[in-house]
Amino acid sequence: MYGADVSVTGAGLPGWLEPVAEAVRTIEPKQLSRFLPPESGAGRQSAVLILFGEGERGPELLLMERAGSLRSHAGQPSFPGGALDPEDGDPAGEGPLRAALREAEEETGLDPAGVQIFGVLPKLYIPVSGFVVTPVLAWWREPTPVGVVDPAETARVFTVPVAHLTDAEHRVTAVHPRGHEGPAFLVGEALVWGFTAGLIDRILHYAGWERPWDRDRRVPLDWRA
Repeated sequence: MYGADVSVTGAGLPGWLEPVAEAVRTIEPKQLSRFLPPESGAGRQSAVLILFGEGERGPELLLMERAGSLRSHAGQPSFPGGALDPEDGDPAGEGPLRAALREAEEETGLDPAGVQIFGVLPKLYIPVSGFVVTPVLAWWREPTPVGVVDPAETARVFTVPVAHLTDAEHRVTAVHPRGHEGPAFLVGEALVWGFTAGLIDRILHYAGWERPWDRDRRVPLDWRA
């Protein structure tokens, strides 16, 4: 279980990742989402790990699909992550960093020793679940095998090339049954939408990686029904 000291450094990042690191240093909360943490301090503190690696298909992101039996966001593709535990430490300090690495290890078997955290985005809010989420960005400096650790939590673990995510053919607008709309990505048989897709969309945009795509191409969230 991850419990070591954590730090944030941009030293030694590959050149292609520098635009992301630069964007992280300047981005404002409202540039990421209109849903920001309640001023009252309410909400459950949590963190996600946005892990960039370099695979056979070039730069890629690590994602997972949550088990269909979970209470929150069941069956959704997402970044590894979850709620802070007391042993993670101060939610206003290094707690989210430890939580992101710990959850990634528990959910995907990731070895945190090969992960370099290079940035932390502003805390955001997921109203439907009441989570206050700190996105932690990292470079998979020394890749290790990953996969499903506990089927009760995780259905599958996979990587997605950044080139796939920037391809207009894989970009759509997801339409919620209640009428809400948001950016989404077609990844094989999966639809990446919601909080995860929103973060990916904003990172691609502010890193200068976004390519023109048809925002009027809509798919309902039950597109595979």
